[in-house]
Amino acid sequence: MSQEGSATVAVLAGGRGSRIGGNKALVRLAGRPLIDFPVQVAVAAGLRVVVVAKRSTLLPALRVPVLFEPEEPVHPLMGVITALSDFPVVIAIPCDMPLLEPADITTLVATRAELATLWPDQPFPAVFRQSTLAGLWQAVRAAQSVRSVQRQYDAPAAIASPRPAAQISVNNQEDLARVERILSSR
Repeated sequence: MSQEGSATVAVLAGGRGSRIGGNKALVRLAGRPLIDFPVQVAVAAGLRVVVVAKRSTLLPALRVPVLFEPEEPVHPLMGVITALSDFPVVIAIPCDMPLLEPADITTLVATRAELATLWPDQPFPAVFRQSTLAGLWQAVRAAQSVRSVQRQYDAPAAIASPRPAAQISVNNQEDLARVERILSSR
């Protein structure tokens, strides 16, 4: 089995989206739902792709399977934990990162660490292996941040100097407008 075949991309869509007005996965960007961007990048990277969301999360029509995380507790790691329950290696990507490229994802696939981030000081995208599952549950129960968990694992960054635009997460209307400008200039 190739490295790519052993990893699954989990596009995380279980958050509340409160800073952007809710239903982040449905927010329109360049005429498409925001979640469509990371899903398509993962498909283009040749990886198995799932979306992880709460049953209450509104999602557009998707051509990939959806895994459901519990409604509670609300924590960014719940989507990772849900995916790791089914897959041994998970590349976790938030649904609000529309400027990633397939090479970003395949770089994480090649990482051998238990837990690694793509870029320094950024919690996502990141690779998680099943060996981290107990520690992730412990972090959720203790309400620890994703960054604190990554520090505990001494998570390396796969790329030392990222493309700045790729790191943009769409969290509010200002971010959305910024990404629209970037996409229209391509």
